[in-house]
Parts: sequence; structure tokens; C-alpha cells
Amino acid sequence: MGDKFGRRKALQAGLVIFGFGSLLAALSSSASELISTRALMGVGAAFIMPATLSIITNVFPPQERAKAIGIWAGVAGLGAALGPLTGGFLVEHFYWGSVFLVNLPIVVVGLIAGIVLIPESKDPTAPRLDPVGAVLSIAALSLLLFAIIEAPTEGWLQPKILGIFAAGLLLGIVFVLWERRVPEPMLDMSFFKNPRFSAANGAITVVFFAMFGSIFLLTQYFQFVLGYSPLETGVRMVPFALTLMVVAPTSSKVVKRFGTKTTVSLGLSIVATSLVTMAFLEVDSSYWQIVWRLMLLAVGMGLTMAPSTDSVMGSLPLGKAGVGSAVNDTTRQVGGALGVAIIGSVLASVYGSKVSDFLTSQGAPTQAIDAAKGSLGGANLVAAQAPSAEAAAGLLRVANSAFVDALHWSVLVAAVPVAIGAVCVYLFLPATARSEDLLEQGAEFEAEHQN
Repeated sequence: MGDKFGRRKALQAGLVIFGFGSLLAALSSSASELISTRALMGVGAAFIMPATLSIITNVFPPQERAKAIGIWAGVAGLGAALGPLTGGFLVEHFYWGSVFLVNLPIVVVGLIAGIVLIPESKDPTAPRLDPVGAVLSIAALSLLLFAIIEAPTEGWLQPKILGIFAAGLLLGIVFVLWERRVPEPMLDMSFFKNPRFSAANGAITVVFFAMFGSIFLLTQYFQFVLGYSPLETGVRMVPFALTLMVVAPTSSKVVKRFGTKTTVSLGLSIVATSLVTMAFLEVDSSYWQIVWRLMLLAVGMGLTMAPSTDSVMGSLPLGKAGVGSAVNDTTRQVGGALGVAIIGSVLASVYGSKVSDFLTSQGAPTQAIDAAKGSLGGANLVAAQAPSAEAAAGLLRVANSAFVDALHWSVLVAAVPVAIGAVCVYLFLPATARSEDLLEQGAEFEAEHQN
């Protein structure tokens, strides 16, 4: 939509939707209302993120784009730190809705800055919208993610779960077939024939798979195993974000010296290594034993994110920047969603089994077993209602140990696709951009800015 109607307009519309959704979320009075308003915020974010990247691609010349994208990725890293930190502070000192209200002044500043600073741009040859393709892609991803999330509870081989998996895969195949045959597709499948586009998107998918999954694990580890408050957890995540903010903008210098292939492959290898080292964390690990692993993860992400994103955007004509940034953002979101879903499923399976076995052996009631095996937070609530201090301490000891064991398995599972991604990137991602892509983008940039 940004390519067709204007990228600045898409950004502004996204900010308005996101701000309105934030206001409604702060006023929610039930879980269903909160979920609905969060979905509305997601719609706004779906306009914002692709628009920011496509605007950067069209504003900066090809030779400066890598630096600009590196700064863009670094700022995203800063947001990753400020989000939990600000949210933890607001929840601890104000009411829960303040974590949404804080978005409103940011939206206002963004709207004003967009009007004053951002030039309008769009693709004069943009195709018509493809609502069928959009519905098919949303339905396919929703079914697959739902099946992955529900599988630990329902059972991986239950007919219901297998049926949902099959339906999601079938819709995914239908989406690909539709996009290949429709005259004006939402996503031109021929883009994936360019290895800079396809391999780089694959790298982005696995690195966000690892990041979202590991952060999902570590925030719970900090709060429930080590006993930190939400604010203290946010503070302890700051080194991760600061490292990412430093490494991502400087990754362009590494690319200039070693090439995109080596840089991204190295980044993914570092991410995989950091995940493996997390398998050695224990119930009583100190913060200093954790922080260097977080910083190592951030280094790998910084070397992967910006160069991969630059490869994606550099492989397409400038007029298709909106499509490229939308695919880039989709791979991030899909990778992150799969990371939380799959790693969360591994965590739930291992943790739930161990806690359930323990409570069953203790003759605990079914209601208590279900609550405790659902999450470590649930186990803490059950322990608070235990008949004796000894019983509570025993449950917490087993639950914490079970969570850490589950964390070990989860990070090892997460490391596998990242390691495979590192090998695939080294084999298939070109070291430099194709000369024809550079010439085409350079000519488009000069023509657009002369006008």
C-alpha cells in the first residue's frame, strides 16, 4: 500500500492506527478487549515498519544505504531495551495501562516529524491490491502458529493438531500458487530467484527466531528463577540492546572488508554459539554469567540484521522498496512468532512433564497440577497456597529446576536452524550485490531525485 498510495502516507496512517489502538488498549476492561486492541496496534505496526525501511531506501543513495540501514537496525535495538525497561518502570510505579499511554506522545512526535522531514515517494507502476493473497497468507500463518502453540497442551499427534497443521500447509501452498498465477500479485515470487533476496530473508527469519525465542526464555528466567522484578529484568536487558545498537551501525564496515556472505554467516554462527552457551545456565547462575551471553547474542544479531536487510533492499528496484521492506518485516515477524511458538512449545513440554510428574507423585489435586505445569508463574501461585512451607519450597525447587532443564533443551533446539542458516548463507548468499542491481538502483535514484 505504501508503494501504491505513498510511503509517507502509509507511515502516517500506521502511526494514527497504532496510537488509537494504544489508547483503546489502555482503556480495556477485559482480556478479550485487550487482545482485540493489541491486534489493532499490530495493524498499525504493519504499516509503520515497512514504510520506514522503504523510505530509507528511497532517500539514501545506494552507496550510503548500508550505513542508514545499520543505524535503523541499531535504533531498533535501542527500542528493544527501552521497551522492557520503560514498561517495567511504569507497571511498578503506575497502573498497567500506562505502558500503552506512553505511546501517544511518541506517535504525535512521529506524525509531526513525518510531515516536516520525510519526502513523499511511491511506485508509479504499483499493481492493484491483492486481497485474496493477503487473506490466504494471514490464514496460513495463523493456523500454523496456532497449531504450534496448542500442540504441547493438546498433544503433537492429536488429530485436531495434525488437521490444523495440514490446513495451514495447504493454505500456504494455495497462496504460493495464487501469487504465481495472478496478474498483479501481492508478492512477486520471481524475487526469490535472486539469491541476495531469498538467502538474506532466510537469515533474517532465523536470527529473529533465535532472538524472540531466547528473550522469551530469559525474561521468565530472570523474573521467576532469579527473582527479579519486571523493572529489574528490563535493566538487565539493557546491555543486550546497547551492544546491538553499537554493532549494527558498524556492520557496514565489516561488510566492506569481508563481504556480505562472510559477515552474515559469521553473525549467525555467533548467534548459534551464544544459544549453545545458554544451555550451561543453572538455577543459581549469577547475572555476570548471563550478561556476556546476551551481549554475544547481540553481536551476532548486529552482524546479521543490517547486512541482510541491505541485501534484501538492494536486490529490488527502488520502486519496489515497499514490497521488499514488507517481505523483510514479514520474515522478521514470522521468525519471531515461530521462535516464541516453537521454543515455547519445547519449554512447555519439558517443564510441564517434570512438574506434573512431581505433583502427581505428591498426590496434588488436578487443578493445582494443571496450574503449576502451565507456567513457572503458575507454580509460584500454587506454592503460595501450599499446605506447608516445606511443600511450597519443594514445589518451587522442582519447578525452577524443571524450567532450567527446559531452557537447556529450548536453546539447543533454537541453535539448530540458526546453524543451518549460517551454512546456507555461506553457500548461497553472494558476497556483493549484482552489478545490474546497483546500476538499476543508481539510475532510479538519480531520476527520482532530479524530478
